[in-house]
Amino acid sequence: MKNREKLILKAYLKEHIKTVIIFAAIVMIFWGIAGLYGYEREYRNMSYAVILTIFFGVLCGIFGYIGYRKRCMALLNAAEKKGERDYYLPEKRSYIEGVYQEMVCVSEREKRKIASEYDEKKQDMSDYYTMWTHQIKTPIAALRLLLQEKQPLEELFKIEQYAEMALHYARLDSLSADLLFKTQDIYEIVKQAVKKYSILFIGSGLSFTMEEFSCHAVSDEKWLSFVVEQILSNALKYTSHGRIRIYGLDRQGRETNKEAYFVVIEDSGIGIRQEDLPRIFERGFTGYNGRLYKKSTGIGLYLCKQVFDRLSHTIDIESSVGEGTKVTLGFVQEPM
Repeated sequence: MKNREKLILKAYLKEHIKTVIIFAAIVMIFWGIAGLYGYEREYRNMSYAVILTIFFGVLCGIFGYIGYRKRCMALLNAAEKKGERDYYLPEKRSYIEGVYQEMVCVSEREKRKIASEYDEKKQDMSDYYTMWTHQIKTPIAALRLLLQEKQPLEELFKIEQYAEMALHYARLDSLSADLLFKTQDIYEIVKQAVKKYSILFIGSGLSFTMEEFSCHAVSDEKWLSFVVEQILSNALKYTSHGRIRIYGLDRQGRETNKEAYFVVIEDSGIGIRQEDLPRIFERGFTGYNGRLYKKSTGIGLYLCKQVFDRLSHTIDIESSVGEGTKVTLGFVQEPM
């Protein structure tokens, strides 16, 4: 505390040293003028005035220091607060002090916003991994039963799928550093994803068709594969009978450089309610289907949208309850 008092006094004297020098110069000028006249009476009268001036000057300096010390202590106390420092700032007494305080307030508001976003994201991560833990228990339990029948492959695949989604979710923040852009054969990437999910297609009993198409676009193979696999997973998850169809679509109807090309993954599943469609890409949103069937974490489509935005691709979903869902993936076609 004593060191703080010394620092405040030293700072006060340093900031007012020019005022003291000017004041002393004025006093010397007064005395000098009186001395030039050589009159003892005028010199004495001038000395009385100078003494009174010095007295009131010192008095003002003392009161000024008290106010200065009070404000410094208030600012130091505000600086020691761990959060919301702007609430503890003393009342501004000048325009420039108000500017400095506004800078502090803006900084504190930004810190609170960042902290709030971090807490929200941390909570979302916690909720997701809690849901993920509960989801993975189901295939593990089923695997234990199937091992007795020597048919565990589908449940093993589901466990792998859940693990991959958790890994991709954890890597989302560092996605930009993980991207490797090259011209990709979109048909081959979709074909490999279908091949990977073939065990689930066979077990589902659904009719599946994939029409051949030609599309080459600049993308990242790993992350694009993840999105395609997630769309296929959703199609299988919410389609109990009927079909799943994949085909290409050139909406412009002609081949030109940098034209748009679209890959459609269409199913005849339960569909999505119209009121849920605007929010399906929100993090954690499960909608009516997720609440009814309890199969959704609200993370899959959110990840797809985030990945495609960063890959500069588009993803659109059309759906009707009881009629199925159509997911359209848009690419910028590269000339070959």
